[in-house]
Amino acid sequence: MSAPSPPPLHLLAHIACEVGAVVSLGNAAAGERRCVPLTGGTVHGEIEGRIVEGGIDWQWQRGDGVLDIAAHYVIETQDGALIEVQSTGLRHGPPAVMAALARGDVVPTHAYYFRTAIRFTTGHADWQHLNRVLALAVGRREAQTVHLDVWRVG
Repeated sequence: MSAPSPPPLHLLAHIACEVGAVVSLGNAAAGERRCVPLTGGTVHGEIEGRIVEGGIDWQWQRGDGVLDIAAHYVIETQDGALIEVQSTGLRHGPPAVMAALARGDVVPTHAYYFRTAIRFTTGHADWQHLNRVLALAVGRREAQTVHLDVWRVG
């Protein structure tokens, strides 16, 4: 029996999310607990709109050097729909690369791993198809912006 083929991926959107300063809650049992305010941004592609200010990215800076990410925010589309986004993922790389990111340096995406799984929720009739979508994103971190290329899974 042959292995099933992977589902196709379709580019859904590019998200440029503006971020505030990292807030550290200190070291806890699982590592340093942090949060990052999401202050706005844009969404282009099948979904066109903006990131509503007030989202947050909860993070664990784990002892093994991996950043465990759980972002929660809202997209307002050009037609006024509100779409909840829940994004969980991982970011890691060599210590020197991660230090460069922490300083706000520009680092090529191939130098580190930044991936998230995304779920959407909305009550808007024109966008309810997103309630049945699982998406994957490839991320890039800049000093004040997180860029995500979001791919709908088959």
